[in-house]
Amino acid sequence: MNGAESLVRTLLAGGVNVCFTNPGTSEMHFVTALDRVDGMRCVLGLFEGVVTGCADGYGRMADKPASTLLHLGPGLANGLANLHNANRASTPIVNIVGDHATYHRRYDAPLTSDIEGAARPFSHWVKTSPEATTVAADGAAAIAAARTPPGRIATLVLPADTAWNEAAAIAPALPVPTRAQASREALANAAKMLRADGPTVLLLSGLALREHGLNLAGRIAKKTGARLLAQTSNARIQRGAGRVAIDRVPYPVDQALAVLKDVRNVILVGAKAPVAFFAYPNKPSVMTPEGCAIHTLATPAEDAVHALEWLADELGATATPAPVEPAKKPELPSGPITLDGLAAAIGALLPDQAIVCDESITSGRGLFPYTKGAAPHDWLQNMGGSIGIGLPLATGAAVACPDRKVVCLESDGSGMYTLQALWTQAREKLDVTTVLFSNRVYGILKIELANVGAQNPGRKALDMLEIGRPDLDWVGLAHSMGVEASRATTIDAFIDQFRSGLKNRGPNLIEVVL
Repeated sequence: MNGAESLVRTLLAGGVNVCFTNPGTSEMHFVTALDRVDGMRCVLGLFEGVVTGCADGYGRMADKPASTLLHLGPGLANGLANLHNANRASTPIVNIVGDHATYHRRYDAPLTSDIEGAARPFSHWVKTSPEATTVAADGAAAIAAARTPPGRIATLVLPADTAWNEAAAIAPALPVPTRAQASREALANAAKMLRADGPTVLLLSGLALREHGLNLAGRIAKKTGARLLAQTSNARIQRGAGRVAIDRVPYPVDQALAVLKDVRNVILVGAKAPVAFFAYPNKPSVMTPEGCAIHTLATPAEDAVHALEWLADELGATATPAPVEPAKKPELPSGPITLDGLAAAIGALLPDQAIVCDESITSGRGLFPYTKGAAPHDWLQNMGGSIGIGLPLATGAAVACPDRKVVCLESDGSGMYTLQALWTQAREKLDVTTVLFSNRVYGILKIELANVGAQNPGRKALDMLEIGRPDLDWVGLAHSMGVEASRATTIDAFIDQFRSGLKNRGPNLIEVVL
């Protein structure tokens, strides 16, 4: 058994049985080990940003890490944008990055780079295996690091000779730290705030946005009169009929300030205090009003659900009925395409237990109200702001949950960053329906151009924000990657195509012309 095989067997022993890959020469012994050892599903991505985005989607839905296989420093660099997003989402991932053989590095061959230096800003744990006999133990340590709450990114660098040299054995799985409980002091302070006068917000994220956490928070809010809000962006929210509905802090600064303007107390439950996504001239960075008290009940790494159980018991809210959302679907619209009409159609037709991966940016901001009473579903968002996550996120989620329909809400500008994910969906026969909002501009950047106070933009500036001339043909692009595709220019056509996509298994794409 060589080092590569000892690592594959160690990954399997630690519960890591999916590897999203884009290998090169230095990883060939790991590739052959994946072939020799039963139990590891290998999913090829044609670009490393697809590979890392898939691992993010998989980890969010499976609640355990996948591994990636990346080719030296440049391969890792290609995947860093979606590792940034995964980092912000607290998604557990084990990266395996090949490197030159230890004795070859001194010759400064063309692909030589500082892999550890590139990995550290995007990883919580980084190590280069020094020899084949340590590879298995290093792999076990990487798994434990990735599974450390709230979910972390571990990067193991595997020099080629440590992969091909002889190794002794596999390494057993290491103990994984459990989530720490919130302190009694934090609980007492939160209860005091909720009993005091003045508007109080419970701001939720992480596990608090799963069904049980939302149910507890809803009971507490109903008992005390507090408001429930979620962070602007969240890794996964369980929503729909029979669940407690929750709105998010709006992305636009003025809207966020208006939503929070009267709040006197904010209690963070697995969330961070609300701040603006960017700095804007003459606007605050902090979204809460001056004098607002901010208290942390549970950090993202702590057990937010247990903290809510404690708090509900302390406040006598355990028996209070949770204000769950009734089943209520919008009326199906007709006529020309509008964003409200699209949102209503999606809310009316969303299937039970769908997984929605949302990178619709400007076109999708109105979707939340129309899907509150839809069939129960999970909603995944871009947590880090680096675009190009939607298509691979949906791909990874479909690998994790093959029996659930995945609906990807994607914008055309963001989709072009990682459109290769469509090929992976076709190759793996994944059940993903993509709604592609085609407005042929970087719509969010046009809004930001005004928000930052840039005055009187000319043709040169506007050209950098538009992606027409020539127009992208998403139907053609999807077909070239083996994905069924159609184009909708009316709401009626979209409804027919969306119904068909949801009914039939396998990947398909609907280009919605806006």
